[in-house]
Amino acid sequence: MSGPEMITLGCRLNFAESEAMRAFAGERDDLVIVNSCAVTAEAVRKTRQQIRKARKARPEAEIIVTGCAAQIEPETFTAMPEVSRTLGNREKMMPESWASEHSLVSDIMTVRETAPHLVSGFADRARAFVEVQNGCDHRCTFCVIPYGRGNSRSVPAGLVVERIRKLVDEGFAEIVLTGVDVTSYGPDLPGNPSLGLLVERILTQVPELPRLRLSSIDSVEIDDRLFDIITGEPRFMPHLHLSLQAGDDMVLKRMKRRHSRAQAIDIVERIKAKRPETAIGADIIAGFPTETDEMAENTLRMVDECDIVFGHIFPYSARAGTPAAKMPQVPMAARKERAAKLRAATARRKTAWEETLIGTRQRILVEREEGTGHAENFAEIVLSHPGDVGKVFEVTVTGHRDNRLAGELA
Repeated sequence: MSGPEMITLGCRLNFAESEAMRAFAGERDDLVIVNSCAVTAEAVRKTRQQIRKARKARPEAEIIVTGCAAQIEPETFTAMPEVSRTLGNREKMMPESWASEHSLVSDIMTVRETAPHLVSGFADRARAFVEVQNGCDHRCTFCVIPYGRGNSRSVPAGLVVERIRKLVDEGFAEIVLTGVDVTSYGPDLPGNPSLGLLVERILTQVPELPRLRLSSIDSVEIDDRLFDIITGEPRFMPHLHLSLQAGDDMVLKRMKRRHSRAQAIDIVERIKAKRPETAIGADIIAGFPTETDEMAENTLRMVDECDIVFGHIFPYSARAGTPAAKMPQVPMAARKERAAKLRAATARRKTAWEETLIGTRQRILVEREEGTGHAENFAEIVLSHPGDVGKVFEVTVTGHRDNRLAGELA
């Protein structure tokens, strides 16, 4: 093994940051870095499980725990006998922290800048995730992530463009802009630039970039400039993942979300009216406190009304210190049942959508040696024979193979 072993849980931003930490830690092969997640109680439990598993597999290694769970509950992880030390989310992005021998977790709410190294991480040698924003200024009643990431702060556009240009020069065909609350990009920068302005600048100043995507975004913050890019720019991929969370207005209000059910449906309808091939994904929480059967049915119906084909669905998980944890809780059995219904509904829509793609031509970016990759609409397609990783091919979709769409080079 060359270099530290990385164990990464959680979001795309975590995966991007893990690549930076690997570089900071150098060539140490006696080190295990656990980059934790705190989005649910289950994520924290899995973090502890991975730490114990790592110690059992490598009893002589130093184990450093970082990420949101370590930031929010440093005493929990510092007290674990398997853990050598903990680093907060600010400290993990500082090279000098990796030369220290002490646990370092500072108050994330005091951080005003983004990490100067411009985090980017690689899903493969074809796609790269680039951090353009970190932290969150909103306080959804179910969420602890602002306490792990701090307040919203943005990376200056010039630095983002420079980083993307270098990645494209290195051969990456697709860039995914990522962050904690990407659509809040810009108000903390001079001139108050918007996410739409950033995307426009990237596409204009890096004309050789073939494909650009956004990670999960807040639909209510799609302004006119971003809307025009989403619906009219060929190099912006026709796929959006929306942070919807629920489809009932009372639940949305109690979550302290900033959009209504009607607004969510309206933005999807407007986007698909101008660019029908756009595929929609969504984050949805099942069984939020006080949610009745009728409220749950409203969310279930939204799967069809927003044509959600990629669902990131999980039962509500109470997080200590959040307002939602003090609300009347839905029984866990009901949460799981509602989550299962939502997953089944999105699976049905995905299957029906994939059937409409059979016989069509799609441009896929080959991401793995076995010839699998994603079309522009994010449909996963496997080629009958491997293509070159990092190359874009036009294929004819012929059917299904191994629960994915199959394609032949056109």
